[in-house]
Amino acid sequence: MNSFWNNIFLGNTVRDWAIAFAIISGLFIFLWVIKTIVVIWIKRAAKRTKTTVDDFLILVIEKYVLPFFYLLSVYFALSYLTFGPRSEQVIKMAMLIAGTYFVVSLITSLIAYLITSYVETRDGADVKKKQVRGIIIISKVFVWIAGIVFLIDNFGYDITTIITGLGIGGIAIALAAQVILKDLFSYFVIYFDKPFEIGDFIVVDDKSGTVEYIGIKTTRIRSLGGEQLIMSNTDLTDSRVQNYKRLEQRRIAYSIRVSNKTPEEKLKKIPGMIKSIIQSQELLKFDRAHFSMFAESYFNFEYVYFVLSADYNMYMDKQQEINLAIVASFRAEQIEFAYPAQQVYISSSPSTAL
Repeated sequence: MNSFWNNIFLGNTVRDWAIAFAIISGLFIFLWVIKTIVVIWIKRAAKRTKTTVDDFLILVIEKYVLPFFYLLSVYFALSYLTFGPRSEQVIKMAMLIAGTYFVVSLITSLIAYLITSYVETRDGADVKKKQVRGIIIISKVFVWIAGIVFLIDNFGYDITTIITGLGIGGIAIALAAQVILKDLFSYFVIYFDKPFEIGDFIVVDDKSGTVEYIGIKTTRIRSLGGEQLIMSNTDLTDSRVQNYKRLEQRRIAYSIRVSNKTPEEKLKKIPGMIKSIIQSQELLKFDRAHFSMFAESYFNFEYVYFVLSADYNMYMDKQQEINLAIVASFRAEQIEFAYPAQQVYISSSPSTAL
C-alpha cells in the first residue's frame, strides 16, 4: 500500500496529489457552506429592506469574491505540490492576472454603483443615468490602465521606463487626437456645467430639436422634422445654445391691421378689447396694446403678452383662442381687417385682322 502512495506522478507522489485534492475539496466545501449560509441570509434580509446596498453586496460576493476564493483555493492546493521553476512561474503569473482581473472588476463595479446611487438621489434620475454613462466608462478605463500597469510592474519590467516611453508617445497621440480630446473635455463641461440635459429642447445656430443622448464625443438631437442630428460636443460648447426647456415665460408680440376707413371711436375701443380678451385667458399675462403705426392702406395695432409656461403647444392653443376672440369681437363691432391693396391694370390693344 505504501508503494502506491509513494509512486511519482508529474514530479509528485500520489500522497501529495491526494493531499492537494483534499485541500481543494475542503476549501470548496467551506466556500459552499459560506455561500449557502451567508449569501442566502443576505438575500432574505435584502427582501425586507428598500436600500440597494445589500443587493450590490450579493452581486459582488457571487460574481467576484466567491470565484476569486475558489481560484485561490486551487492556487493553495497547487502550492503544496512541487513543480519545475518554469511551471511555478506560470502558475504565479496566472494567479496574478486572475487576481488583478477580479480586483479591478470589483473596483469598477463599486465606482459604477456609487455614481449611479448618487444620481438616483437627484431630480430627473432616469435622464441623469444616461448622462453619467460616459463618466463611468472613463473611470473604468483609468482603473483598468492602473491594473495593467500593476501587472507589468509585478512581471519584473521597469515600469518607470515604460511610463516615460508612454509619456513621450502620449504627447504624440494627444497631438494626433486633439479633436477627440476636445470633445471629451467638452463632455465634462456639458455634464458638470449643465447648459442642457437630455429631454431639453435647444436651438444651435439654424438647428433645433430635443436632446436624446449625450455621449463622450457627440450629442444626438431629434429635430422637429424627425431626423436625428449628430453634433460634436465641442461644436455645442463653442456655440450659443438657446435652451427652451428652461423658458419660464414666453413673450409674445403680435400685430393686427384694420381698415384705414375704421371710425375713430372704434379705433379707441380696439386696445381695450384686446386687453379684455387676453386677460380672460388662463396662464397669460397682458402687457400692452397700442395703435402703433399708420400705413398707406391700414392702421396697425400691436399687442404684447406673456405666456406663463414653456409649453409651445399650449402657447399656440392660447394664440388661436385670442385670434378667434378678436375675429368675433371685430365682427360684432363691424371693424374690418385690412388686406394688402391690389391694383389691376387692364390695357387694351387694337385687334389684329387675320
